[in-house]
Amino acid sequence: MSAKQQEAGGTQGLVRGLGLLDSTMIVAGSMIGSGVFIVSADIARNLGSTGWLLAAWVVTGAFTIIAALSYGELAAMMPQAGGQYVYLREAYNPMLGFLYGWTSFLVIQTGTIAAVAVAFSRYTGVLLPWISPTNWIIPPVNLSRSYAISLSTQQFVAVLVIVLLTFINTRGLRLGKIIQNLFTSVKTLSLGALIVVGLIIGRKAEVVQANFADLWTPVNALAIKPDLGFLSSVVASAGAFGLFIAFCVSQVGSLFSSDAWNNITFTAGEVENPRRNIPLSLALGTGLVTALYLLANLAYLCLLPLEAIKHAPDDRVATAAVETVFSGGGVMIMAIAIMISTFGCNNGIILAGARVYYAMAKDKLFFKAADSLNGFRVPAVALVLQCVWSCFLVLPRTRLRDAATGAETYGNLYGSLLDYVVFAVLIFYVLTIIGLFILRRKRPDAVRPYRAWGYPWIPGIYIVAATLILAVLLLYKTETSWPGLVIVLTGVPVYWFWTAAQRRSSAGAPPAAEVE
Repeated sequence: MSAKQQEAGGTQGLVRGLGLLDSTMIVAGSMIGSGVFIVSADIARNLGSTGWLLAAWVVTGAFTIIAALSYGELAAMMPQAGGQYVYLREAYNPMLGFLYGWTSFLVIQTGTIAAVAVAFSRYTGVLLPWISPTNWIIPPVNLSRSYAISLSTQQFVAVLVIVLLTFINTRGLRLGKIIQNLFTSVKTLSLGALIVVGLIIGRKAEVVQANFADLWTPVNALAIKPDLGFLSSVVASAGAFGLFIAFCVSQVGSLFSSDAWNNITFTAGEVENPRRNIPLSLALGTGLVTALYLLANLAYLCLLPLEAIKHAPDDRVATAAVETVFSGGGVMIMAIAIMISTFGCNNGIILAGARVYYAMAKDKLFFKAADSLNGFRVPAVALVLQCVWSCFLVLPRTRLRDAATGAETYGNLYGSLLDYVVFAVLIFYVLTIIGLFILRRKRPDAVRPYRAWGYPWIPGIYIVAATLILAVLLLYKTETSWPGLVIVLTGVPVYWFWTAAQRRSSAGAPPAAEVE
C-alpha cells in the first residue's frame, strides 16, 4: 500500500473522522485518570519535600512532552493505524513491533482498562455502598497459595463498564469520539475547579508558609529499600545520591499517571490530515495535562501540609484537600469527579487500543478475524477481543495476609501486572525514540512534514535520562522490573508460532493463477 493510499484510508476502510480537537481530546482524556488524585502521596513520602514533589511532576511533564514531540515526527512520517507498533516494526524488525503489540494486549492496554474500570467502580461505591470489593456474587475460589478468582459487586460493575464502552465503540468512530470529547471536557473542567479551589478559594496562608518556607530539604522521607541484597537502603535526605535514587523511583507514579498519551498514534488511520494533526494534538494534549497536573499539585500544597499529603487516607490526596474546604462533602465531590475522569479515560484507551491489534492482524501477527471492520467501519473483533481479556483481568485476585490480624484479604492481579510492566513500557518508549535516529539514517528521503523539536539533542537527553531511571528501577525495584521483561519475552515464542503458521499457510496456498 502506498503512503498516499494509507493517508487517504480508503483501502483500509477506516473512516478519517478525528479532527484536531478530537485527537487532542484522546491524548488528554487517555492521560487523565485517577493517578493525579492519588500518587502525590507516595511521591511526597519518597522525596520528603515540597520542592522535590513539584520537581518530580515537572520532570515527568518534560519527559512526556519531549517524547510526544519525538513521536510526532514518526506519526507524521507513518500515519497508519497501529502507531507505535508500526514505528518499532519499521525502525527495527517485525518481531520487535510484535513484542510491543503483544505486551499491549497482554497487560499494557488491557491491564490499564481493567485497573481504570475498577477505579471507577471503587468510587461509585462511595455513592452506592453495595458496590463493594467484599460484597460477593461469586466468593473467592482459591487457585493457589498466592492467587484466587472471584466476582464481587465492585468487579461486576467494572466488567459492565468495560462491556458498555466497548459496545459504544463498536457502533462507530463518531459515537466513541462524542463520549471522549464530552467526558474529557467535563473532567478537565473538574480538575480546573479543583485548582481554583486550592489556589484561590480555599488557599490557607499558614499551610503555604509551612510548605514553601524550605522547599528543598527532605524531611521524614522514606528509605528506599533495594530488592538486591548487596545494595544498601538509601533515603532522600542522605545526600545527592540518595535523592537521585528516590527521585528516579518516584517517577514511576507520576509517569504512569501521565501515560497513554501515545494512544492517538494507534488511531492514525482515522485522523484527518494526520501529518499535521497528530503531532499538533500530541503537543497540545501533553502540554495541557502537564500544566493541569502541576497546578493540581500546587493546589494540594495550598490546602494541605506536606505531612498530611504523605499520610492522606488511602493516598486520596485530592479528597483530603477538598475536604478542608467543603467539610463533609469532599469525599462525595471527588468520588463524582474521579468517576467522570476514569470513565472518559477508559473510553479513550478502549477506542485506541484495538487499532494496534487490527494493524497486527493485517500483518498476520494476530488473530485473523481481528483484521476486519464491521458495518460501522471500526475494528469490532479487535475491540471484542480486547474487551474479553480486559474483563478477565478484573477477576483474578492476589491472596494477602493482614500482618496485624492474620485475616486474609484479596488484592487485584492486574495491579501487580501493571507494576511489572511499567518498566517494560519505559523500555519501549526509549526504543521508539532511538528508532527516530535509526529511521533518519535508514530513510533519509522519507516525507517528514514535521521534524522532532531539538533533534538530536532533546530526544537524546530523553534516551539518556529514561535509561538512567530504568537502571535505578532494575537495581532498586528488581522484583517489579524483571517480571516486566518476562511478560515481554513471552511474546517471542508466540511470534515464532504466528510466523511459522503464516509460512505454512503460504506454502499450502494454491498459485495465484489457480486462485484467479
